[in-house]
Amino acid sequence: MHFKLLVTFVEDDKTDDVMEAARLAGATGATIINNARGEGLKKKKTFLGLELETQRDVLLFLVEENRSRRILEEIGRAGEFDERPGTGIAVQIDIEDAIGVQHQVMELTKSMETSL
Repeated sequence: MHFKLLVTFVEDDKTDDVMEAARLAGATGATIINNARGEGLKKKKTFLGLELETQRDVLLFLVEENRSRRILEEIGRAGEFDERPGTGIAVQIDIEDAIGVQHQVMELTKSMETSL
């Protein structure tokens, strides 16, 4: 079974929406890293030296290759990445090998067998 890593940077108030959309699209879980920072095309806004930017979360999804594109698209929709600049991004990376995902492989195999 081949996997992809979906790396998502999202405003922290959209994390739950993105997680729900990813699960509905076939993701079996994620690792969430809170309070990430990032910079885009425009310089950060400040007020008396305090940043006005919202906090970001990083969501890491290890997903089965055949489900990855659909999950990626649903993440983008839920996070409104293309509707509003600066709301977040998601990228997909090929995974050569993984350890510790045997339970996920068994669950995905069952799911694929029932859909056939």
